[in-house]
Amino acid sequence: MVVKNSLKETRMKIFLMNKKEFAQFLQVAEQQYGRYENLSVIPSLEVALKISIALNKPVNEIFWFENDSS
Repeated sequence: MVVKNSLKETRMKIFLMNKKEFAQFLQVAEQQYGRYENLSVIPSLEVALKISIALNKPVNEIFWFENDSS
């Protein structure tokens, strides 16, 4: 199983922000946010919860498991 997220979709469709603005809004470093969005790093539980609160969305609407097809 792999962790997926809806950060990019949320950023582009709801908040209409670029990566830098969205990272500042979420109070995370821009480079670190980019890693989360590109799925190269999974945020810690603490960061995931903070993102959930900032976006006013349940964690499982932002992050979820998906079967790895490889």
